Amino acid sequence: MQPCCLLLFPFFFFFPGTWAELEAGSHMLHLRHFVTFQNATSMQVQGLCVMGDINLGSLDSLTEDIHYHQPWLHSALPKGDWDVIESFVKSYLEDFNRLVQKLIRHTRVSYPFVFQTSKGCQIQPNGTARSFFVIGYEGQDLIRFHLNKGTWDRVPDNEMSATAEHLLNNATTLNELIQVLLNVTCVDILEKFIEYGRADLERQELPTATVFARKAGPAQLLLVCRITGFYPRPISVAWLRDGHEVPPGPALNTSAVLPNADLTYQVYSGLTVAPRDGHSYACRVRHRSLGTRSLLIPWGQSNAGLIAGLVVALLAAVVVIGALWVWRYRKRH
Repeated sequence: MQPCCLLLFPFFFFFPGTWAELEAGSHMLHLRHFVTFQNATSMQVQGLCVMGDINLGSLDSLTEDIHYHQPWLHSALPKGDWDVIESFVKSYLEDFNRLVQKLIRHTRVSYPFVFQTSKGCQIQPNGTARSFFVIGYEGQDLIRFHLNKGTWDRVPDNEMSATAEHLLNNATTLNELIQVLLNVTCVDILEKFIEYGRADLERQELPTATVFARKAGPAQLLLVCRITGFYPRPISVAWLRDGHEVPPGPALNTSAVLPNADLTYQVYSGLTVAPRDGHSYACRVRHRSLGTRSLLIPWGQSNAGLIAGLVVALLAAVVVIGALWVWRYRKRH
């Protein structure tokens, strides 16, 4: 690995950010870092590295050691590189904290407060790459790195962002290194991770869906479509009324996609309707694991299937009880 590659992970191994809905065939390496400063001498550090929605590694908030979560990670890079990475992580965390302390000495802040940083790179389906680096304060973007110019640009125009912009733009050597790390090294490492983690990236789990109803008011019924067990995360859920998609509106409400304990996902979608309104309803699910097909769960058939299942179960119970009664009768006589 090139020397700059060895600096990449300690420089931005753990950074915050939001879950990104990636275009099919696109891959992102995202490094997130959170530091909560309780007072001038006490702080809590959290970190995470993800590729798409695959958790690659995290930072132990107590020991600041790296925990690796994928068995193929160590094969992707030579052992010597990982040893250097771990030693540099410690140095990076100390340098970042000193930078924050220098920043707050020039501004008026009150404890506690949180700094976040988010950086990484993305490879598009056509092979082009883009990189990003953002520093945030209290959940809001504070300053962004301009990859082409190699300079920092303030996001809000306030005292803290202006001070951060001034401090970082004076570090010209550091900014030149950042350009190389983000534009070259990050992409090289992401390509390695894509190669070694292909099985995880291509993993697909079929969704299962059920439709049920709840009373939402005196003259309202809430139809709920629950979809779970699917992977990867992107999914499309829609309601059909008489075969036509229900447009967005106050009667339609779909939750965010949430994780399951088995590393799959779930989502709920609700539609408020009038009981016995004469329309037919169905929940339609589209997901990568289904290919070009759609999963369609009609509300009427869902009820019928549930009732049929209860009837079958009841009949089976009657048969078993009857058989036991006959066996006992014959045994007595």
